[in-house]
Amino acid sequence: MTIAVGDKLPDVKLVKAGANGPEPVQSSEYFAGKKVALFSVPGAFTPTCSAKHLPGFVEKAGDLKAKGVDEIVATAVNDAFVLGAWNKASGSDDITMLADGNAEFAGALGLTMDGSGFGMGQRGQRFSMVVNDGVVEQLNVEAPGTFEVSSADYMLGQL
Repeated sequence: MTIAVGDKLPDVKLVKAGANGPEPVQSSEYFAGKKVALFSVPGAFTPTCSAKHLPGFVEKAGDLKAKGVDEIVATAVNDAFVLGAWNKASGSDDITMLADGNAEFAGALGLTMDGSGFGMGQRGQRFSMVVNDGVVEQLNVEAPGTFEVSSADYMLGQL
């Protein structure tokens, strides 16, 4: 079952790519009490993710925060070291990277995809959502192979 607007995020362990290395976080605690612009990519350093998705949120971070977003979070089925390196290479301090290394978060959301045809195994789909105090307010899931509704610009139009 896929998560929907109005649903509470599932409570799973994620790993934050912190300044001093990986930091375990519990999703129910992490998303509590704040408004978060969350986006998911199939993989760090992959073409669309690195050329469009992450850069759009970096570029529009100030605009998102001006519209009431407290934090911008990126997630992917990668480990915290990879996400930390990706943020260092292409991101900014405005983006928090939460690793979903075992696809538990993507799976609990019902938003996984099979990337084995590309040698990537089980991954999270490309999507974005606005989460307010742990509850999904907006949900934008991309059709396979597209990048239209999960961008920072699209999200800004929803806020």
